[in-house]
Amino acid sequence: MKDINLKATEHFEAVARLGGVTRAAEELGVSPSAVSQQIRLLEGQLGVRLFRREKRRLVLTLDGDRLFQTTTQAFGAMRNARNAIARQRDVRSLTIRVSPSFGVRWLGPRIAGFAADNPDWNIRIDATPDFTAFETEAVDLDVRYGLGGWTGLTVLPMMNDLVLPLCSPDYLAKLRAVSDDTVAQLAAARLIDSVKMLYRWDLWLASNRIVLPDLSYPFRFDRSSMSIEMAKQGGGLALDSLTLCLPELMRGELVPFAPAFPVIDFQGYWLVCPPRHFNRRIVARFAAWLETACREHEAEARGRLTALGCTFRPGSGPELIHGAAQ
Repeated sequence: MKDINLKATEHFEAVARLGGVTRAAEELGVSPSAVSQQIRLLEGQLGVRLFRREKRRLVLTLDGDRLFQTTTQAFGAMRNARNAIARQRDVRSLTIRVSPSFGVRWLGPRIAGFAADNPDWNIRIDATPDFTAFETEAVDLDVRYGLGGWTGLTVLPMMNDLVLPLCSPDYLAKLRAVSDDTVAQLAAARLIDSVKMLYRWDLWLASNRIVLPDLSYPFRFDRSSMSIEMAKQGGGLALDSLTLCLPELMRGELVPFAPAFPVIDFQGYWLVCPPRHFNRRIVARFAAWLETACREHEAEARGRLTALGCTFRPGSGPELIHGAAQ
């Protein structure tokens, strides 16, 4: 490639494609004499004639036609790529990555409000459990579920997770028919395990000093949305996030299993991105909108749980780290 005079080749391709030196000079923004000079340089380098003049027209020679067929494809592809990049740059877009359940159950019902306030922006939601590799992926920010502490990134706390056992009213009635004792009810319950939750059944049972003779999970899901739906349909007892199912609690489709057990309360949702991404006005705007929406949602969730007689217990760092390693 170092032996190819790209500038001269570009001038040659323009002349051959447009049919003349003057039109090529106009496209390239140079003088006709500069174009002619580049053609002579290229012919001298290759040792062949690329054009011949016929009745005031430039006609490609056989060698010139062979070179043109290759170069016009290459430069055409480069022009297309350049135009695509320019169009993409001009499009006002925001790309957000979220976990699937959070995207469907929490962000999905709210994002239309943000879009309405920012009508000139295209918004893409990438719902996947995988965190973004910001150096190689075109994603503006993550809304992550976890413990925080991602190095090299701006990490802003957004919302606490509120975790408690939940089930349908009918299923709760069946458990209470077994016994008045909550431990006996737990032993009889079909436990639904949300395997991606930081706070799972083994950790919850240990924190409440409960030992079940046979801890098993008839249902295990890698999406909280599936666990919540199973519980809502009366399939069992789910230990899951109220962040993802507050509407079901408000409608009475899900109820706390036992308000006497404190709700586990810990910082679980974060906005994450490289610091430089906040140079984009839309990223800062979305962060502010998300913070407000999270604060309102958390206040509503706490108020509803308090009205149902629930109390709250902060989840401690060591137990959460243990739970995340399971």
